[in-house]
Amino acid sequence: MQPAPFTLRPPRPGDIGWVIERHGALYAEEYGFNAQFEALVAQVAGAFLARHDQARERCWIAEGDGQRLGSVFLVRKTDDIGKLRLLIVDPSARGLGVGKALVQTCIDFARAAGYRRLTLWTNDILLAARGIYQAAGFTLIASAPHSDFGPAMVGEDWELDLN
Repeated sequence: MQPAPFTLRPPRPGDIGWVIERHGALYAEEYGFNAQFEALVAQVAGAFLARHDQARERCWIAEGDGQRLGSVFLVRKTDDIGKLRLLIVDPSARGLGVGKALVQTCIDFARAAGYRRLTLWTNDILLAARGIYQAAGFTLIASAPHSDFGPAMVGEDWELDLN
């Protein structure tokens, strides 16, 4: 049997900085996002690092051959609702199932932590992520155009019932 090409682990020192850097660089390169996006990622990641509740909030880093390949966060929105944040898969790891594994781990933890629902916000141009969310059972519940990060796009709210 062949070993898995990656593992999921908790963040270590330096990982949250990598999450911010990778989001900023990759989304600028692939989608033309501006520095406002990186600022949002830094705000979300910094808040998690400063004050997350280990019992109900987590971050997972996907790693293969000693390299970071992706990440996802689960944060508390309310006592009953968790929020999936900052999913990213490095281009070098696309097609390995990293995104699917990160999202499923997030869902499994949310159930175990007692959340009744998961939400997330994404953009219509992020086709691979949207496909992962839809395959995991999330449903699109609202959308609205915006240009917060430079290019015109449509922001989307997705939801998953965990009951």
